[in-house]
Amino acid sequence: MAETVTRTEEDAPLPKGFRGAEQGWPELSHIPRPPRRLPLLGDVLGVDRRTPLQDSMRLGAQLGPIFRRKAFGNEFVFVWGAELAADMADESRFAKHVGLGVANLRPVAGDGLFTAYNHEPNWQLAHDVLAPGFSREAMEGYHAMMLAVAGRLTDHWDRELAAGRRVDVPGDMTKLTLETIARTGFGHDFGSFERDRPHPFVTAMIGTLTYAQRLNSVPGPLAPLLLRQAARRNAADIGFLNRTVDDLVTERRRTSRGEGDLLDRMLETAHPQTGERLSAENVRRQVITFLVAGHETTSGALSFALHYLALHPRIAARAAAEVDRVWGDTPAPGYDQVARLRYVRRVLDESLRLWPTAPAFAREAREDTVLAGRHPIRRGGWALVLTPMLHRDPEVWGPDAESFDPDRFDAKAARGRAPHTFKPFGTGARACIGRQFALHEATLVLGLLLRRYGLVADPDYRLRVTERLTLMPEGLRLRLERRTPAPAPVTVPDAPASESGGRPVHGAGD
Repeated sequence: MAETVTRTEEDAPLPKGFRGAEQGWPELSHIPRPPRRLPLLGDVLGVDRRTPLQDSMRLGAQLGPIFRRKAFGNEFVFVWGAELAADMADESRFAKHVGLGVANLRPVAGDGLFTAYNHEPNWQLAHDVLAPGFSREAMEGYHAMMLAVAGRLTDHWDRELAAGRRVDVPGDMTKLTLETIARTGFGHDFGSFERDRPHPFVTAMIGTLTYAQRLNSVPGPLAPLLLRQAARRNAADIGFLNRTVDDLVTERRRTSRGEGDLLDRMLETAHPQTGERLSAENVRRQVITFLVAGHETTSGALSFALHYLALHPRIAARAAAEVDRVWGDTPAPGYDQVARLRYVRRVLDESLRLWPTAPAFAREAREDTVLAGRHPIRRGGWALVLTPMLHRDPEVWGPDAESFDPDRFDAKAARGRAPHTFKPFGTGARACIGRQFALHEATLVLGLLLRRYGLVADPDYRLRVTERLTLMPEGLRLRLERRTPAPAPVTVPDAPASESGGRPVHGAGD
């Protein structure tokens, strides 16, 4: 039973700005930390500013299910033990905390669904207005457009196969997911598969994510000096993102051709109870949130899944056999047929277990409380839950938690696990609004690729994970083989790009 401590200053305001661990954890000294702490610099020995998440995973394995790190005067608490994470999922005592890299995205995303502070009203307004856009009826409407975009991917991969070239998995998955969210949500086509280089929107997006992470690796007062050039590039990236979205919204207002997609909902729908509408500024922020978070994390999830399928031919063969059995010879699988790919979905879940592409979420105490009966926390105190470590907790996942095994997610195994042990989409009221869209899209795409191709890993490739707040396998290229007999091309009925609604993915959460 969780213990709650009575506060003496019931209405005391929370400190403004960054809240260090010493402000929120009265018994901080009881929490383990790395042994070699340097004056002023903190716990920086042996770490790499390009891989803060993986450094924290390494330290967590050494220090245990709760630990702390200090960098440049700021101290943080990290949690990954299943018992502690489950306690922090208690919505009556904990809420989302916007901090670290997420807060650094506020110059571009403001009070969008993912970056809004809990006290800002627009996230709840946007959530209530947009939630019907992820109903079953809306999801069925997106399905045909997902198939159309997937057909552009397989056309591209067919050409690469015919030319004897390996495919650029992260690059192509990014093209796929950007086009999917742009078309289903906003009636826009970026023409990604017709470009030799990434669309400038993708370049600007990666720039803003990378800059947000870099801000955490330098002392706050020195950031304007040390990151002067990077800050100028970031301002230019934000300007490009804003202009792109403003043009998209202007075109929609001019043509009114959205037919009920997410952008239509943002522009036209009033809150069912209050009658409020999203402001023009908030519409821009929500569109950017969906376009950025709505494709970045799904592309990573697909890339990791394809990496593991190529490494494990028996698993890939089992998944392909399921696709053949469930879909048969149909060139365009229906919406309901995707949900029947249960083993393919397990492959996706197991990939998200090992490398959840939104790899952490922060939680803050609503009131003074005690975490798991052992660690007092003051109101506003917060910790970062390391999802990849939670997903590797041997008490939950066993001694082979590092191995890839989709059968961890068969129905019997899933029922036997405690709640809150699998959290690729965050937790609580602010969990990802588009998670069902993301899972449907990713399962559909994996099914289409497994039915069409054999995936051959490069024997010299070793997984390297790129961090830019989200995770992505770096430099992953696969050789394709045509499955025999070759399936029919993906065909879908002609439909306007704006026929349906949109979707964010597990990072485009609230």
